[in-house]
Amino acid sequence: MYAGSESGAANMERLCLFGGLFRGLLLHLLPLFLLLLSGCQGKESELNYVTCGSLVKLLNTRHNVRLHSHDVKYGSGSGQQSVTGVESADDANSYWQIRGKPGHPCQRGSAIKCGQAIRITHMKTNRNLHTHHFSSPISNNQEVSAFGENGEGDDLDVWTVQCDGIYWERDETVRFKHLGTEVFLSVTGEQYGHPIRGQREVHGMSSPNQHNWWRTMEGVFIQPSQEPLRHDEL
Repeated sequence: MYAGSESGAANMERLCLFGGLFRGLLLHLLPLFLLLLSGCQGKESELNYVTCGSLVKLLNTRHNVRLHSHDVKYGSGSGQQSVTGVESADDANSYWQIRGKPGHPCQRGSAIKCGQAIRITHMKTNRNLHTHHFSSPISNNQEVSAFGENGEGDDLDVWTVQCDGIYWERDETVRFKHLGTEVFLSVTGEQYGHPIRGQREVHGMSSPNQHNWWRTMEGVFIQPSQEPLRHDEL
């Protein structure tokens, strides 16, 4: 009886010693685990946002066309480089870079905030998405063009991102409101003939509606101090 009690006491002592060691180890490892977990969550959230410097295609979700431009001038209105919508997903002329407004560059890789003023620059021609008080060729809304040289135009190149949260999320639909004239970047389905047959007119509309929702699609999303994150093929 005595021996059994002694053995039980020894087992309890060893169990308590093991428990103490385990608790000490857990207390040492818990901060590291929480740090790693928060780092993973931060990385995941970074990947969810559209960032400064990213190169993207923008889809009008109502008409299923991507924002597009090319070195073809309007035959009326301003005579500037035309901006259209195309159904093709793999046209390289549909890539646009997200940049800060003139004189206020955004930090490369930083998440774009809802309400932030940006420029949207056409990759191939290095001209900025632009609008002004000219009538669009078909619908008679406000003309949207690509303007400037080597990425520099004027104050009418500035748009604000209209979204619901704190940052522009890659998978959400957003609106682009022009800072100077307060129109929304829109497509209502009108089609051009020669020389850009089948492409849709892109224009500015004075009110928010179903025709001015956009979402990022294919692209290269820039992260802070890291290599670009590719989304499908560039």
